[in-house]
Amino acid sequence: MSPTETELLPETRRALRHLLATRQVQGRAPSVVAAVVRDGRPVWMDGRGSVDGDPPDGDTQYRIGSVTKTFVALLVLRLRDEGRLALTDPLAAHLPGTVAGEATVGALLAHTAGLVAEPPGPWWERTPGALRPDLADVLGHDPQVHPAGQRRHYSNPGYALLGALVERVRGEQWGEVLRREVLTPLGMTRTTLLPAAPHATGWAVHPWADVLLPEPTVDTGRMAPAGQLWSTATDLARFVAFLTDGDERVLHPDTLAEMRTPACPPEATGWDSGYGLGTQLLRRDGRLLAGHTGSMPGFVAAVWGSADDGLGAVVLGNVTAGLAAGAVAADLLRTVAEREPRIPEPWRPLPTVDPELLDLAGPWYWGPAPYLLRPLADGFLELTSMSGGGRGTRLRPTGDGRWAGTNGYFAGERLSVVRDAAGAVSHLDLGTFVFTRAPYDPAAPVPGGVDPAGWRTGRGPADR
Repeated sequence: MSPTETELLPETRRALRHLLATRQVQGRAPSVVAAVVRDGRPVWMDGRGSVDGDPPDGDTQYRIGSVTKTFVALLVLRLRDEGRLALTDPLAAHLPGTVAGEATVGALLAHTAGLVAEPPGPWWERTPGALRPDLADVLGHDPQVHPAGQRRHYSNPGYALLGALVERVRGEQWGEVLRREVLTPLGMTRTTLLPAAPHATGWAVHPWADVLLPEPTVDTGRMAPAGQLWSTATDLARFVAFLTDGDERVLHPDTLAEMRTPACPPEATGWDSGYGLGTQLLRRDGRLLAGHTGSMPGFVAAVWGSADDGLGAVVLGNVTAGLAAGAVAADLLRTVAEREPRIPEPWRPLPTVDPELLDLAGPWYWGPAPYLLRPLADGFLELTSMSGGGRGTRLRPTGDGRWAGTNGYFAGERLSVVRDAAGAVSHLDLGTFVFTRAPYDPAAPVPGGVDPAGWRTGRGPADR
């Protein structure tokens, strides 16, 4: 056991171990390894079963399947944040020559481009990528199965295109870009495109007998961005800590929050699940989990994080079917969250604050609706509804004396401080929404004007 697990209570550690052992038996997995991360650090790790005669540990590699997609999404969003592309750009603007050139980058990330779920030809996960040597081979001639933007339809070829997009814009292989821009900064030295010992063998378990059949391990070539990576519980513990806590060397926290925001309507049968930008979303036990599940023949994987709880969980197994890695990871996370609720950080005053921002702090009104504006660290602002249910948002400074909303209804909208001829603040303009210091302030340019008679009682002129 990892020495860091002593930070959990003994009864919590036993509950985690019992849960993992039970699920390994129920799922008939030759081996499974799991980890729990709290406040950015692994606090528990354990393995069950056997890999080459020994229990698996945090250094044992497993194939992680579609968890790979979240890594690819990070590379695309880094390009967006650098201004190299926009999520609204059609793919053809950066990667010409595909039959999916009209699909936008954002739609590919969110699986809303309407593309086929699988490439043509034999089962790509069990056959070598040499069967699909060119990018055209991952889509075929008629890849559109739904109108773009109408529904989420999971598309493995869509992520093959995103990997090719990264290669075209960066001018090098996506795996090398991933190593330099994500894996090295996060210290993920055991995450690779091809297996590196010690690693688990992928197995299929007979449905009616406890016997094994080895699954083929292939390099999927052009389809690799959809599910090629191998990793370890230790590396993925670092990754889930990054997804929940952020690391500006890789991606700004606001972009990570954007990844956790649903990017398309949920299916009628799946209101508790959704998809953001390269992340699966799951509402479970009253909390929002963000991460990804993955499977390849012989392997299952799951990475879930709860930003509100400061918790993450990782599960890796070497079985084709039977072990519900996503459910196990969610249950591990819930076990810690319920037995040992997060203790909040102590309140501390801001280290610095711009006096002009301090002057903006306090109540503002959109019409009669009260809002509260608070200055945050690094020049950010937070706008919240004081009556509940309003359109609040977190705002980041844009460097031109304005702020941009980062979430909710006002995401991307600009906030401007409008001053009168004497230089005093008249009102705030947030995407044409006028916020004033008093409800329907007659001194401010309220759209539609303010009745000159002002506020009146129930026995106004109309009642006499």
